[in-house]
This record gives sequence, structure tokens and C-alpha cells, in this order.
Amino acid sequence: MANLLKRLELNGFKSFAQKTVLDFPGGITAIVGPNGSGKSNVVDAIRWLLGEREAKNLRGGKVEDLIFAGTSKRPRMGQAQASLHFDNANGFFPVDFTEVTIMRRASRDGVNHYFLNKSEILLRDLID
Repeated sequence: MANLLKRLELNGFKSFAQKTVLDFPGGITAIVGPNGSGKSNVVDAIRWLLGEREAKNLRGGKVEDLIFAGTSKRPRMGQAQASLHFDNANGFFPVDFTEVTIMRRASRDGVNHYFLNKSEILLRDLID
């Protein structure tokens, strides 16, 4: 079976202040790294992106905790964004696109937006 998951992009999500792209070529089975490198934040980002609503399930107290909080050298971010890119050449997803991208964006004021291939959708549409 072809590798469906192509890429994860994070920007302003937890420890990922700047745009970070993780490519998933065929054969990837694990993400490894030293303590504090963001491995758990990658998993949290995927759960959040796919609709998790409770910040506590993502190791945070409130939605604002999911947005990069800033450091002494970098200011805090105003929003968090994550996107998953899938290869749909084999038609796995019932849409007329050869690549499917889902994206979630949240701002500090608590507003969330979901996108399917850059078109805004509702969470229930994403789940469907």
C-alpha cells in the first residue's frame, strides 16, 4: 500500500514557534529524539488537528497553552496552526483531489478554523 501520510506542518503550536515541516517518506515507523525535543508535541498537534477539543488531553490547561508562549529571545505567537498532507492518488479519501490537506488554526481569543484544501469547513465536516 502506498504511503498516504506525506507531511505535517506546524507553526506556533506549543514549542514549534517557527514553521516546522516533518516529511514522512515511506518506511517511517517512529519519531525519536532527546527529551525536550518536541516528540510529544508532534503527537499533540496531530490529535488537535483531527479535532481534539480538550486542552487537558493535549497536556495543556486551556487553548491558549497550545499556542507558542514566547521566550526571552522570541515573542509569543498570536495563533497556532497545523496541517496534515495526504497523498490521495489512489482515491482513499472520497474527494476529487490527488492531495488532501487538512488544517486547523486557533487564535488566542479562542477562535478555531478548520480547512480542507484551503477551503474553510466545519469540524463535523472534517470528521465526516
